[in-house]
Amino acid sequence: MSITEFSSKDFIVMTPVKLRDIPTRLESGKSRREKKLSLKKIGKKLADLQNTMYAHNRYGVLICFQGMDTSGKDSLIREVFSKFNPRGVVVHSFKTPTNKELQHDYLWRHYVALPERGKYSIFNRSHYENLLVTRVNPELLLHENLPDVESIEDINESFWDKRFNQIKNFEEHIAQNGVIVFKFFLHLSKEEQRLRLLRRLEKKDKIWKFTKSDMSERKLWDKYLDCYEDAINKTSQPHAPWFVIPADDKDFSRYIVAKILLEEMSKYTNITEPQPDESILKNIDHYKEKLARKDV
Repeated sequence: MSITEFSSKDFIVMTPVKLRDIPTRLESGKSRREKKLSLKKIGKKLADLQNTMYAHNRYGVLICFQGMDTSGKDSLIREVFSKFNPRGVVVHSFKTPTNKELQHDYLWRHYVALPERGKYSIFNRSHYENLLVTRVNPELLLHENLPDVESIEDINESFWDKRFNQIKNFEEHIAQNGVIVFKFFLHLSKEEQRLRLLRRLEKKDKIWKFTKSDMSERKLWDKYLDCYEDAINKTSQPHAPWFVIPADDKDFSRYIVAKILLEEMSKYTNITEPQPDESILKNIDHYKEKLARKDV
């Protein structure tokens, strides 16, 4: 696939997908340098759009990144949004819930991290962890102290159906109130993950990222993939779509995400800078003349 010949439609989930049938690598036909330059150009355009959105002050943008460990979420966020004004973007990394967070419903910590109008919120892992990690490890749900869950035996398909609906309702609610939602699944192969974990062990500045759980989680690869597939298929909606991004080539995956964001955000033609007050426009020459004098 050429680096310029795709659109968001090539990656959006509109009908049920089978992740095992979707490639984790696409050939761009471009060198690494060319991909980086292409990303830089799009990153600048995205940043300009964000500045306009900040001035417009009507929308917020929520971008969720999910993927297996080592799928490149951290570096993608760093590279794609490097040109943004820091005041216009906030990154939230959701780890194991704290004691305080566990005293609220599971969506509470995500509600309070939603973007202000004019800003981007980026979720590095997201509310979907509650349909992924807890589904693979249902014992974690016991920490939520839910009134109808006394033991793992209480966690059945009806429970998960209810949670799917809660998340869909959450996304519908925020979309109706001005939040533009994007959800990206970074689709990594198990072999590429093995190579990336090996590189972590070989580099002194990366070893700290490696944990014993990296090995144990690999054994659950198929379970996680099934849960991702189920979550994507059940929650991809026009107002909160999923995009499945081939992630074995980090440079190309970053470019794909950036191009999708630019393409989709450009559709909001009503996002414009506010017009100055009429009195300012009438007296603009006067203000220019006055400010041109050094004694002002």
